[in-house]
Amino acid sequence: ECIPAGMELFPAANDTQWNWVKKVIDESDYYLVIVGGRYGNICPGSQISYTEKENDYAVASNKPVIAFLHEKPDTLPAKLCENAAAGRRRLSEFRKKAQTRLCKHYSSAQDLGAKVSRSITQLKKTNPGVGWIRADIVQSIASPEMMLRLRDENDQLRRQIETMSSQPPAHVDHLASGPELFEIRFTF
Repeated sequence: ECIPAGMELFPAANDTQWNWVKKVIDESDYYLVIVGGRYGNICPGSQISYTEKENDYAVASNKPVIAFLHEKPDTLPAKLCENAAAGRRRLSEFRKKAQTRLCKHYSSAQDLGAKVSRSITQLKKTNPGVGWIRADIVQSIASPEMMLRLRDENDQLRRQIETMSSQPPAHVDHLASGPELFEIRFTF
């Protein structure tokens, strides 16, 4: 029940990669990071990977962030692991950073899928997000301004009802009320 926005789904665009990533994170309700055996591509002009930079940005933006780390990255096939010592060091440091928050460790794709599913369900309960609204429904949803106007009108009408229920109606002074005696003449 979520719409993923991973980098592999990004279109070609007239924008820098980092600006596009920030925009996607800003528009998302949650940020989920999966850390395997590779550190990732280094972001130009920095010494950290796009993945770590994304993670840092999501945390700084106060997005709910959940992390999933492979429990034994050194057991992954060599093509899925960092070969260079610098890459392994950066990966290790990033893993430590990710583990400063609650995270889950996974051992396989199936294990990861199950843990992501349960974690997202829990995250949606504890941190409800705005989510997406279908375009065909948007027109039937009142605007915030209209909602405020209707609420004010409702409050005004409630006050009128309260006032009317505690006072006699206007223009009834000539009518009898209470224990007054009056004479009725009739013929039978």
